[in-house]
Amino acid sequence: MKKPYIKKYKSINGFDVWIVDGKYIRDKINEEFTNFGLNSRFRFIPKNEFWIEKEYGKGSEIEYYIKNLLKESELLKKGDGYDYALGVADKFEKLFRLKHEKIKFDKKTIIKKVHLTLLKKFSKKIKVYIVNGRLVRDYFFIDFTEGGHDMVYDFVPKNEVWIDDDIRRTERDFVLLHELHERNLMKNGMKYEHAHNSASTIENFCRKNPKILQNKIKEEIKKI
Repeated sequence: MKKPYIKKYKSINGFDVWIVDGKYIRDKINEEFTNFGLNSRFRFIPKNEFWIEKEYGKGSEIEYYIKNLLKESELLKKGDGYDYALGVADKFEKLFRLKHEKIKFDKKTIIKKVHLTLLKKFSKKIKVYIVNGRLVRDYFFIDFTEGGHDMVYDFVPKNEVWIDDDIRRTERDFVLLHELHERNLMKNGMKYEHAHNSASTIENFCRKNPKILQNKIKEEIKKI
């Protein structure tokens, strides 16, 4: 079995669901791949396959992702536009998630449960947390992936950067660099789209040149 394939999860409705190595995909194929995908989003995925990244966080979300992918593929097959299909699939997944959650929504309560580990090494001027990504997707934003910060998401407390616990430990610093760089640019007035593109560029460069990663993080921390 060749990378990025790890194992076949199951077959459903004519699709083979594969658990894949997300880091390999981001390093070698496309840095924008996150959590799951199908051919209509990422052309490198075969048309009869769903790809779901191997999980590292608290609580499996695989069945949620499959619900999303099935709904999206169903609507696309009917001839609906991509943006419409994606939006409906996200809402469908959200409803399915909430049926399985037992926490009554209260922002302060959820934030406490979302915060897992404070990364003290990087938390001098701002707070950097490893967070329960599943809960963030359940209650705040279904498309939260890898990381985020207060300049983008209004549910993230002021002066906080969040790193998804579902990302592999060896990738966390790449994501941190992305979020710090993006946040610094946005704090200085740059629009999200341009800041994100700049952050993706520097993240991708460091993935190919990992020896400079820690120095780049230090540079961004000095800019805060």
